[in-house]
Amino acid sequence: MRADTSESRESIRELLGDVRERAARFLESLPERRVNAARGADDLAQALGDALPRRGRPASEVLEQLDKIGSQGTVASAGPRYFGFVTGGAVPASLAANWLAAAWDQNAFSEASSPIGAGVESVALRWVLELLDLPETSGAAFVTGATMANFAALAAARRSVLLAHGWDVDRTGLHGGPEITLVAGEQAHATLFKAFGMLGLGRERAIRVPVDGQGRMRVDALPNIAGPAIVCTQVGDVNTGAFDPVGAICDAAKQEGAWVHVDGAFGLWARASPQLGAPVEGIERADSWATDAHKWLNVPYDSGLAIVRDADALRRAMSLQAAYLPERAGREPFDYTPESSRRARGLEIWAAIASLGRDGLAELVERCCRHAQRFAEGLRGAGCEVLNDVVLNQVLVSFGDDRTTSEVIRRVQRDGTCWCGGTLWGGRTAMRISVSSWATTSDDVERSLAAILNVVRDVARKRG
Repeated sequence: MRADTSESRESIRELLGDVRERAARFLESLPERRVNAARGADDLAQALGDALPRRGRPASEVLEQLDKIGSQGTVASAGPRYFGFVTGGAVPASLAANWLAAAWDQNAFSEASSPIGAGVESVALRWVLELLDLPETSGAAFVTGATMANFAALAAARRSVLLAHGWDVDRTGLHGGPEITLVAGEQAHATLFKAFGMLGLGRERAIRVPVDGQGRMRVDALPNIAGPAIVCTQVGDVNTGAFDPVGAICDAAKQEGAWVHVDGAFGLWARASPQLGAPVEGIERADSWATDAHKWLNVPYDSGLAIVRDADALRRAMSLQAAYLPERAGREPFDYTPESSRRARGLEIWAAIASLGRDGLAELVERCCRHAQRFAEGLRGAGCEVLNDVVLNQVLVSFGDDRTTSEVIRRVQRDGTCWCGGTLWGGRTAMRISVSSWATTSDDVERSLAAILNVVRDVARKRG
């Protein structure tokens, strides 16, 4: 029997009110909450994984169970003391827009399915290009994150460089066509090679260019390039925060007709700051750029952008045709993204930029960089070894030999005051501190520094 409409509406209002209260309590707890999760995945799966129910339960009961059990498995990455992966929080306006977008439940693939989805993307794209000082005629795909942003941008690159040599990969595929030369730095991010694999270009075919001590690609070590070629650069090394010299690489690569791509998952947002000008010079001369909005723009997961100078190159690589699809003179989102059906990510990007403004975003980026400098200063002052030049929001630190450093990382994570991850750099184990959240304050940095150094002293005493 169908439920009475008025009762259904009232129950939805009550349910969403319940969600609001539960979410508010969670967010309010973040400043004092332990950053590490209280329960592991297997334990949580067992707690939630009874037999498939034959009959459903009231939504309020489902929500209560999910909150009671699920919240114990959350990492407080939305809070102010999460420094593990390069993870931003969600500025309030973007979180609220995310809730509203979920209620609207728009399929943002087309103006016909969602005028607001299509319209807000146009505005958000224009604002992003202005903030990042990229060509205003560029096209963009609103995607899940930097992996798919690299994929979409490199699909446009693949099509363009082959077409310039007489091969239409969209019509005939890769088999029998000219070989594409792929170039990437030794410190290029793993997701770039995943994109190579998904595009049929091969994860292991790229020529790996040597890098300097901070992970920057050496221009003098670039290979000779002939024929179709894609050179992939990086701005914001995931360990050191360093930037490849993109302008100089463009000078060398474009002479040979190569396409230059920039993987700027978080580092690209440094262009929003007037104070960080030198490392980002020349980036605008590339052909495509990939970035995450859920990193330094601080919108909810998941949100990324693939930006391509030649908007038509992206459109032709991603376009979709079917008799039932609408024709429109303006921009249709489905012509630019790998997916067709997708959520309206542009709403959160628009809301974040609208609430922060140009000045607010610049200050957010600069504040995170100041916090990183303070971490480095405090750790050096305590006798710890900082392994990188702290040029952005990343700090690499060693606490002695690999075994000792690993033990400090493990205990810091277990302590729960903050959360920092481990990595390998120059053949050594290091702690990686990534400061990316709008919510992090100077007090959070000092509290986290004290917790880390307490662990360092405790490990030293027990080993001494």
